[in-house]
Amino acid sequence: MRIGVLTGGGDCPGLNAVIRAVVRTANGRWGDAIVGFQDGWRGLLEDRKIQILNNDRTDRLLTKGGTILGTARTNPDVLRAGLPRIKQTLDDNGIDALIPIGGEGTLTAASWLADEGVPVVGVPKTIDNDIDCTDTTFGHDTAVSIATEAIDRLHTTAESHQRVMLVEVMGRHAGWIAINSGIASGAHLTLVPEVPFDLDELCAMVKRRFQRGDSHFICVVAEGAHPDPQSMSLRDGGIDEFGHVRFTGVAQQLAPEIERRIGKEVRVTVLGHVQRGGTPTPYDRVLATRFGVHAAEAVHAGQFGQMVALHGNDIDLVPLSEATKQLKLVPPDRYREAAAFFG
Repeated sequence: MRIGVLTGGGDCPGLNAVIRAVVRTANGRWGDAIVGFQDGWRGLLEDRKIQILNNDRTDRLLTKGGTILGTARTNPDVLRAGLPRIKQTLDDNGIDALIPIGGEGTLTAASWLADEGVPVVGVPKTIDNDIDCTDTTFGHDTAVSIATEAIDRLHTTAESHQRVMLVEVMGRHAGWIAINSGIASGAHLTLVPEVPFDLDELCAMVKRRFQRGDSHFICVVAEGAHPDPQSMSLRDGGIDEFGHVRFTGVAQQLAPEIERRIGKEVRVTVLGHVQRGGTPTPYDRVLATRFGVHAAEAVHAGQFGQMVALHGNDIDLVPLSEATKQLKLVPPDRYREAAAFFG
């Protein structure tokens, strides 16, 4: 067979490990040829590709961050209009099946192709861990580990200067990175997109902590966290070219409001893209490898229109149409667990 592979959306630790696993499995077991399309769906729209060989160079991809294929975001309207061109590119290159590796947008496009009769098996990736129908996605563990280490370091400097520290982490719609790194690092409060915060309650919590003699306050803030509209307002950043809300820096806007109300120094650390970079953790290497193996096996079993998913300790297949119906958000019970340590 000739199997196409692409990586779409934001980069993520573990992408190269999936590519390696697909190549090693498909070529090693069945002698398949693997064609990598460059820069996500854009590579299919523009017919840009490379051959990925089962050699030592590919084998060394296990620990390498980023993606050797490059990645990009594509406007959903452009992508949907380009489906005929994508199908033509696949036909022109003799591709028997396509394995797209990506998040919500990439897998939604994969579902569209599956509806058009294209043989597709999706692999879920996102540091945000917001893909439904899988317990977790590779890349998330690495992002949480990076955020946790950063917050651990901030505890010491915040304590030395008796400061309030706001640490902004990624998470547009889902607060999984925030909630998990907050618990792991012993943060005193975590703000997530799923639960609007009240500024008065937040400031009262900070005041109580200092009044009882504690020396610092660490608050983890997901980039998509937002206040109750009656509590305070954030600047409107509009919509970007991909249809996403453009965030204007919730932690940077929150800091002066807290400082003005409680009379304590407030400092902001925005971790940003550092959470995406570098070597994947062992957990993410293993999960990405297992996803790649099972994706290649699903292709040879003719199980198309599916996404590989982790359920407990097992890798299963779920329909792409189900996995892309909604995002997996932090449920109230998980936030309640974290809230036991707030303050």
